[in-house]
Amino acid sequence: MTAETAADARSRPYPAPALEKGLEIIELLALAQTPLSARTIAERLGRSKNEIFRMLFVLIERGYLDRDPATDEISLSNRLFELGMRVPRARDLVEVAAPALEALSERIGQSSHLVVLSKGETVVIVSAAGPGDINFTLRLGYRRTAAASTSGQVILAFQTIVPPDNRLAAIATDGFLIADSHDVVGVTDISAPILDRRGQAIASIVVPYLNRHEARPKHREALAELLATCREIAGQLG
Repeated sequence: MTAETAADARSRPYPAPALEKGLEIIELLALAQTPLSARTIAERLGRSKNEIFRMLFVLIERGYLDRDPATDEISLSNRLFELGMRVPRARDLVEVAAPALEALSERIGQSSHLVVLSKGETVVIVSAAGPGDINFTLRLGYRRTAAASTSGQVILAFQTIVPPDNRLAAIATDGFLIADSHDVVGVTDISAPILDRRGQAIASIVVPYLNRHEARPKHREALAELLATCREIAGQLG
């Protein structure tokens, strides 16, 4: 902690140095988006290793941090994400989106997935299978680096601060993204954001459209239904 921030802490009506250390560690790991050693954490926070050792131990014991036994590096666990899913906003998102995704998949004959960001990764929190005999469905909890996924790029393109990236700028202009799957040949990802009142993406829906030899792909028709579903969900969330 710098001299200035230490002075700020002392000037607060109710200083809580231990709590502040814990929050600093959590915020640092969230921004780093990669595991760090205890020494690196201490150096980046301007503290001694002994100063943060007990706090790291407590956060690991409480399940907020994970320690890799092979490297001793520390990262955020899913604990904060799990707690976040219990708050009314997250519950409302799932409760509103689940029936909407079921209806969407029924109309377009393809599976659909509700995706949010956590620790720089996309996480599938709702999944709806289409009515067809063959579907491509992602399991709940499936993760992928946000910048390397269609659904993640769509969310990143609609943030208050958007990195200077031509691809993200194009997504923001179009309002959606249609792209070949990063993982599976024959699957076209169709994704659009669910926006809050400020125009910021709180989630996205991705349809992994399974292209089949005997049927003409209807990507644009599926996109139109997807965009309408995103607007419907956003409207219900208010």
